[in-house]
Parts: sequence; C-alpha cells; structure tokens
Amino acid sequence: MKAEGGPEAAPPSPPPGERLFRPEQMPLVDQAVVMAEELVGNHYKMTTSRWQRPRYDVRTYGDLEPAERVDGPFAQIIRYQARPKRTELGSAGFDFYKICLQDPAILEALERRPGLRLLPFLLYILVHELIHVVRFSRFQQGFEASSEERLAEERRVHELTHAILRDLRLEGMREVLEFYADWRTAWDRVGAPA
Repeated sequence: MKAEGGPEAAPPSPPPGERLFRPEQMPLVDQAVVMAEELVGNHYKMTTSRWQRPRYDVRTYGDLEPAERVDGPFAQIIRYQARPKRTELGSAGFDFYKICLQDPAILEALERRPGLRLLPFLLYILVHELIHVVRFSRFQQGFEASSEERLAEERRVHELTHAILRDLRLEGMREVLEFYADWRTAWDRVGAPA
C-alpha cells in the first residue's frame, strides 16, 4: 500500500556497506505481505475493504528515511498523522502506520540461524506487525505506552502471532516458531507482565 499524497520522492540511499534484500528476494517480501494480510484479516474477520481502514504501508530498508532505520529490531512501526489531499480540516486527519522492515537485522538473523528461511521469517515478522496495526487502529492498545505496557503488548502480540501461524503448513515455519519461543522464554525470565 502506498502512502496518500503526491508523487513519491526517491528513497534515500542506504549507508554504504548496509546489507539489503537482493532483487531476487523482493518477490518473497511481496509474498509474505500478501500472506500476512490474508492471515491477519482472517483472524480478525476483516474483509478486503476493511484492510483499507487501518492505513499502513510496508517498506524495506532501502526505501526508509534515515530516521526510520534502527539497529536491532527486525521491524518497527512508525505512526504518522496524515490527511487526504484537498482538505484543510483537521478532523479529516487519520493515523498512517509505516511498517519499516530492517533488512540488515533480518539478514543477520538468517545468517546466525541457518535453519531459518526468509519467507517464513518475514511472514512471522509481518503478521506480528500487522496485528499491532489492527490493535492500534481498533484502540485495543495505545500507540504511546509506557515501557511496561509495551512489554506486555509485545508478549500478547507474540502469542497472537503464534496462534495464527502454528497450524500453517509452510516449510520452515516450525523453525521460526521455535526461534520466537526461545525469545518469548527470555522475556518470561525478565519478568514481562502477563
């Protein structure tokens, strides 16, 4: 989904040496987005037209502004205040969510864990982020939250992501779910709120 507004500006160049998805990997990114939208839409019983209500876009690292690039996480969501063209009314504004995939972190994780495959790993990441978008847009979770609330929300969203994906027959998904099971266990050890 593209942002509302005028023509898109050329994306900034990534810093030299940053690893980005290769052109032959981009169809897997597109496939993961389509699959994630369908899975999350089915889970929340959303029709195609309902998907247009929580306005969002998915971008890879090469298309991100420098401020949208972070070290560590596989993705982040940034909320922008948007307004339809040709309107001056503040009441016409809406939240626009940008899911910013962090290619370097994703590719590094795939290197470190040889059992992980790109498509199922991206699918998990995108289902996870789309659940956040749905929850934000339905006011089930505030975008601005304390550290403790964010930690609790991350746990809830990981549980929902696991529930959506656990029965999916996709080669490599079991390894991805195991990867995140270890991660969730680590959160349990640091006392994440239930």
